[in-house]
Amino acid sequence: MGLAVLAIVVGFILLVWSADRFVDGAAASARHIGMSPLIIGMVVVGFGTSAPEMVVSAIAALDGNPGLALGNALGSNIVNTALILGITALIAPLVVHSRIIRRELPLLVIIGLLAGALMWDDALTRMEAGILLCGFFVLIGWTVFAAAREKNDTLESEIEKELQTHSMSPGRAAFWLIVGLLLLILSSRILVWGAVTIAHALGVSDLIIGLTIVALGTSLPELAASVIAARKGEHDIALGNIVGSNMFNLLAVIGIAGIIAPMPLIDAAVLTRDWPTMVGLSVALFVMAYGFGGEGKITRLEGSVLLLAFVAYNSYLVFSVLQGIAV
Repeated sequence: MGLAVLAIVVGFILLVWSADRFVDGAAASARHIGMSPLIIGMVVVGFGTSAPEMVVSAIAALDGNPGLALGNALGSNIVNTALILGITALIAPLVVHSRIIRRELPLLVIIGLLAGALMWDDALTRMEAGILLCGFFVLIGWTVFAAAREKNDTLESEIEKELQTHSMSPGRAAFWLIVGLLLLILSSRILVWGAVTIAHALGVSDLIIGLTIVALGTSLPELAASVIAARKGEHDIALGNIVGSNMFNLLAVIGIAGIIAPMPLIDAAVLTRDWPTMVGLSVALFVMAYGFGGEGKITRLEGSVLLLAFVAYNSYLVFSVLQGIAV
């Protein structure tokens, strides 16, 4: 099992590094072909920060581990909302200026409810996964339309500043785009092998491994991006990264995994424990950040509440696992 632990550590390090290179290369390439900063931030960067979840879940599904793929998607959303936004808000309370992000917050809740409705019979067919994936393309289209119509949104100015900071030549951008993607695939393969090996050695389900270790690892790019953005005062980028990534996880990550390997029997705990936790956190985020009657704001107190929710949820998972091993 020592080799599997090493594989997870190496996989995580390579995954975070390659995801960063991939996002930088994709954003710079999009800039060189004339995309607007707002579209780059909402679509290209949003897609890029979810790339680790997409690749890991696709490989897990190809390997016949759909539970790990589903756990990764739901667990990443829980990590993003509770852990990452909790830490980010403690560093710097997040004030929401962007009108686009405020429109995305209720949409995230709706998408979460849609995913639950499709899995309500404890299964996810290829057709239902296709519905999620179609929803992903509709979301991309809506995002491009909203970005093209929106003028002078604060998110655009923050992204423009970041693009200038990370500018690179077209050749260099294409190089890192390709190399980053290849290393993402390689690191995901290493990570999935290590996670599945440890799960089998400990007698733990693939779902639990996906919800915990894998979800935390694939969410590290979002953690780095949001914390750095918050320290720079780019609050809309910090929150936009999380909201966009969560929507992509539900639609694209679960959709791709379900098309590759339909899930005829989903663990009942998904709909009684994991999905309600994720939706509850999405609703809490909406209430905190929407700003009814004014600007939304996630305060340090609210960040602490999110962190406590993360600790409580994961403590329950650990307790359940230990109880199962004892039995």
